[in-house]
Amino acid sequence: MLKHRRALKAFTWLLALACIAGAVIALFDIETPLRPLLISLFLLVVPGAAVVGLLRDRDPLAALSVGAAASLVMNVLLAQAMLLFHAWSPRAGVATVAVLGGFMYVLRVLYRGKNMQTEQGARAR
Repeated sequence: MLKHRRALKAFTWLLALACIAGAVIALFDIETPLRPLLISLFLLVVPGAAVVGLLRDRDPLAALSVGAAASLVMNVLLAQAMLLFHAWSPRAGVATVAVLGGFMYVLRVLYRGKNMQTEQGARAR
């Protein structure tokens, strides 16, 4: 069981580093053969991971399904908005996805902190 957790943790860190690399490649316009793969990975994983983080208390399969759907919806809506306003820019798209993912992460941290304080207060009584 410990080997599986280590492998999962290593895979998670590898995926996070690949996503960060994709964002850096897009934002700084670095030419590399891995550019399409890493940017696509970033655009698909970051919103989904943020939504799954918000749904951690739910059924894992349902959380993954909602995260995947939310990732696709967020990217499609962003692309549609950029096309509608004639403001198509890959850099702006990646930056927007990063900001939205960061915002959802902050929501998750605030939500977890609120629940922890409530639980600790309940235990103290």
